[in-house]
Amino acid sequence: MRRSDFHFDLPDELIAQRPLAERSASRLLALDGPSGRLDDLCFQDLPSLLRPGDLLVFNDTRVIPARLFAQKPTGGRVEVLIERMVDEHEALAHLRASRTPAAGSELRLADGERLLMLAAEDGLFRLRALDTTLAGLMRRHGHMPLPPYIRRADDVADSERYQTVYAEREGAVAAPTAGLHFDEAMLKQLARAGLATARVTLHVGAGTFQPVREEDLDRHRMHAEWLEVSERAVEQIETTRAAGGRIIAVGTTTVRSLETAAAAEPTGCLAPYRGESRLFIRPPYAFRVVDAMITNFHLPGSTLLMLVSAFAGHQAIMSAYQHAIMQRYRFFSYGDAMFLTKQC
Repeated sequence: MRRSDFHFDLPDELIAQRPLAERSASRLLALDGPSGRLDDLCFQDLPSLLRPGDLLVFNDTRVIPARLFAQKPTGGRVEVLIERMVDEHEALAHLRASRTPAAGSELRLADGERLLMLAAEDGLFRLRALDTTLAGLMRRHGHMPLPPYIRRADDVADSERYQTVYAEREGAVAAPTAGLHFDEAMLKQLARAGLATARVTLHVGAGTFQPVREEDLDRHRMHAEWLEVSERAVEQIETTRAAGGRIIAVGTTTVRSLETAAAAEPTGCLAPYRGESRLFIRPPYAFRVVDAMITNFHLPGSTLLMLVSAFAGHQAIMSAYQHAIMQRYRFFSYGDAMFLTKQC
């Protein structure tokens, strides 16, 4: 398949610019992969789609305030978006400036604290905090890194709403947005209904928003993201499988974590994994771990749209997106959700 096979036209007004007042108040479009059937639901209907004994797997990454604003020695403005922490003082970052700062130059933040530009590295820039730790800089000066299609500055509410209620391990620069629909009341309701939960970690990078530029998908180089699938999560999945339950991934990042861990094993069986992934999931793809997934609506031509198309069927997904547009669903990070079962 080619990039153009994943294009659709989306009216700008359907791109959600702010979250709803309540997390679980969003809509939920359910797509049955084998039949292509669509059901228009509310996210609070999610328990009706699940069965006692199913296992919900969440990505517990926590978004860091990774956007910083600085000045070059010449006075020019620089926007810094941390992509990945290397250690407590160094990071790889995206820079936006009228002219890229030269290696060896210093970038000054509002109170005079400095970042040193070290070098360009694999499409990113290596920076070092000179006066304190990067974590300290972000606490004092950082902004929540809202996606580029949210056309407003972040505000106080985003520090809580662009974060899942179960976020724990700091390191993401984009939220695992399928999880934004869950509130504490929903989690308690699922537990009462006999649903078990497990955790994995994938620190979502800004590369998740990068468009696929190659028409020939074989030429696309997937961005790298760090993840961990623990021994405990593997044991929970194996126990669920043995008892006849389903593995329900909350978000494409969870899917990518589990499928990466399985793909890393010569046998294709799930095993603990810690490291980077460049796994590019697109049609056709044989899923090893996940039976159903909860996800948001994704950008045209994106690797995430390709992933869900591999899971539930390309034609079924593209038809579902057209249905969602006609029914005025809200799209992208602060938008509505989908529940997908795997195509046979």
